[in-house]
Amino acid sequence: MLNNKKCDELQKEAVELIPGMTQLLSKRPDRFSRGIWPTYFAQAKGVEVADLDGNKYLDFSIGGIGATVLGYADEDVNKAVIDVINKGSATTLNPPEEVELAKKLIELHPWAQMARFARSGGEAMAVAVRIARVATKKDKIVFCGYHGWMDWYLAANLGKKEALDEHWIKGLNPNGVPKGLKDTAIPFLYNNIEDFNKAIEKAGDDLAAIVMEPIRNFEPTKEFIEAIHEMAKKKNIPLIIDEISAGFRICNGGAHLKLGFKPDIAVFSKALGNGFPISAVIGKKWVMQFAQEAFITSTNWTERVGNVAALAMINKFVKNDVSKHLVKIADMVWQGWEELAKKHDLKIHIGGFKPMIHFGFEQNHSTNIAYFTQEMLKKGFLASGGFYSMYAHKEEHVRKYLNAVDEVFADLSVLIKNNKVGEKLEGQVVQEGFGRIN
Repeated sequence: MLNNKKCDELQKEAVELIPGMTQLLSKRPDRFSRGIWPTYFAQAKGVEVADLDGNKYLDFSIGGIGATVLGYADEDVNKAVIDVINKGSATTLNPPEEVELAKKLIELHPWAQMARFARSGGEAMAVAVRIARVATKKDKIVFCGYHGWMDWYLAANLGKKEALDEHWIKGLNPNGVPKGLKDTAIPFLYNNIEDFNKAIEKAGDDLAAIVMEPIRNFEPTKEFIEAIHEMAKKKNIPLIIDEISAGFRICNGGAHLKLGFKPDIAVFSKALGNGFPISAVIGKKWVMQFAQEAFITSTNWTERVGNVAALAMINKFVKNDVSKHLVKIADMVWQGWEELAKKHDLKIHIGGFKPMIHFGFEQNHSTNIAYFTQEMLKKGFLASGGFYSMYAHKEEHVRKYLNAVDEVFADLSVLIKNNKVGEKLEGQVVQEGFGRIN
């Protein structure tokens, strides 16, 4: 049994004080196995995380939800941030680094001419959609993929509650979203041209933008990309590429650079600040200039830390060719999962794009992955069905991780054959999708 006394006590307080226990669905303990997942950290460095009870783990889970692409408390990023904190992070005047960051992002994405900044991915996507609606003087958005918690996106579930189920998180409740937004957000399936055309037809003449992630589980087909481009040109509307998850993973900048998408707007967050709050909306001048005709403004978008963190992250990412390392580490883990599952006769499926990958059990996933997480914690790993590689992950870390996976898969195989996995759980089964936490 794990010693999680302090973490468990704080969880009990959090349930009473914070609706939903935490600010991010993906960090709730029920997403991993409530009752054994440590939930709260005391400090972190590289790929090591220490919880409140003094337990230390190597993080082979979702790496700060994909935000800490270089690793925890990266020395170069922290040094730059600490320097500007000491100089002052927010004043009546604007930070010069926002101009430098705009130039840097445009340098990496020569198709773009202008940039705006916010501090989180969801709000940056809302900014991008607002700009598109102002530019086109139209309202409806066709989209695929996951794009956050804002009204414009959740409106898709007003007409059909499961409309977003195939776009990453199931059961997203549109409560609180004005009913008048029904049919303003229309989903289509990735790599499905027929479904895309149906969404376009449903939007009719009121189509303001096409919004999509460049990649999630599969690479786009050439035909799909061409269909997207042709429709955006035909309708004279912007193509908005959401790079919040994919950006600064497979290349120096947005994944669209490597995959072949040609956006009018691209949105970044997560990896951009290596854990510090920053998001960016970059785009072509013809559409970005309409930001001045909408009320888009916020005090904390002008603080200095996010800009400086982003600049330090980008400089290190490019200098060290970090994307190649991220893909290499994820490939080692992917191959390890495949080989060990075969060795122990476990039926799993593996998906995602390297370096953001995941595996799932073909049967009784919620119970089996809870056991996997439980036993990996005992061996000193934060581990779940997902793995997001960081620059701080080294090959020796992967070897230690896969040795532990080998042992846990061996035990799990026997328990599954004897139908006794549930009896061995010390925490709760994993809760998938969206729901209340009590």
